Amino acid sequence: MSEPEIKLIDTKVVYKNRWMTVREDRVKRSNGDHGLFGVVDKPDFALIIPFDGDRFHLVQQYRYPVDGRYWEFPQGSLELSPESTPEQVAAAELAEETGLTAGSMTKLGKLFQAYGYSNQAVNIFKATELVQGEANLSSEEQGLLAGAFTRQELDTLITQGEITDLATISALYLFDRESS
Repeated sequence: MSEPEIKLIDTKVVYKNRWMTVREDRVKRSNGDHGLFGVVDKPDFALIIPFDGDRFHLVQQYRYPVDGRYWEFPQGSLELSPESTPEQVAAAELAEETGLTAGSMTKLGKLFQAYGYSNQAVNIFKATELVQGEANLSSEEQGLLAGAFTRQELDTLITQGEITDLATISALYLFDRESS
């Protein structure tokens, strides 16, 4: 087995809360140079593409870090239940944010959110055979709106800058690839 390109020398947690840990890793590269990485440890999350055969169900909420409201596919993690499977996370987030339950849930892929500084991945699911129920929003999701859109309307929302979430746009690509 070959030597790793980068070896960890030591690590130090510089910040931690319920949702993330930020650490500094001192490393040594294969050429002998030393370096420092800032790493954001976050649990993987699920993104769900609820599709009823004609329309995609999205949510819109205020995103504090970018001071704006944008449409996106339902998504989230169960940071208080780290033992949950990606499928369990997807079903819980879908019901919580939209009130929808899916008769069928198909995993389309797993992508990294921002692997230049974070180890977080997104598990992407297509949800079909949808049944509407009551949403159960958490306090962080107050003000969340739900809407259903055709594919053409989604393209317009992307073009107009009303969908800017990379995970949502990447998930739409995986949906198209799986559907073709």
